[in-house]
Amino acid sequence: MQKLRELLEALPEDLQRQVFTHASWTDRRSESYSRLAFLGDSVLGLAVTTYLFPRLDEDRYGAGRLTKIRAQAVSGPSCREVAERLGVPERLREAAPDGVGQSAATLVETERVLASVIEAVIGAVYQQHGYDRTSEAVVEAFMPEIEEALENPVDFKSALQEALARRGLTVGYDVVAELGPPHDRTFEVIAIVDGEEVGRGSGRSKKHAEQVAAQAALDTLGDAAPPEDDMAEEED
Repeated sequence: MQKLRELLEALPEDLQRQVFTHASWTDRRSESYSRLAFLGDSVLGLAVTTYLFPRLDEDRYGAGRLTKIRAQAVSGPSCREVAERLGVPERLREAAPDGVGQSAATLVETERVLASVIEAVIGAVYQQHGYDRTSEAVVEAFMPEIEEALENPVDFKSALQEALARRGLTVGYDVVAELGPPHDRTFEVIAIVDGEEVGRGSGRSKKHAEQVAAQAALDTLGDAAPPEDDMAEEED
């Protein structure tokens, strides 16, 4: 984390200000972090991919598995963890203009905002310092999330599908909302089983939103699942 923090502190004042400016705090969207987040999202994905690719056995880690590991390592929750370690919530509060106290308090608790800001940090650092220094700092900052994705890969959609298959059920996913501008969109997805909503999730991509919805569905079905003895009687 130290490398990313040092590169952030070395940014020119105007670029630092842009990184921590929410679109609702300025009359000109170009002065907010939105475009930098768009850039940083690509740099983040490339940096983590470039780190993982030569280090994982090609016979065990095909493209599909690599995609899932990378997606978990750079997911919204992962970005939020990195943002909090970097002190992004505090920096946002300090940057908030007068009169938006409650708005700022809400924003710094929002995963989508914190993830966007950490991506904006990466985008700004890339612009100022180039790819090599930025990618090295990004990998260091995200290393706990990368290691977690390698040691405990999560695929809630597959787990849900397997759990439902044992009951003779299937799951479908519907996008019920698309929020934000095209370059900074959040998707809201519901998981549907037997015509009923069993989970809801949101994310920066449809695939991530589906994973969150599947996780919520697993929690719902787990709470509602009958005891094993009851299920055995039903199967008989």
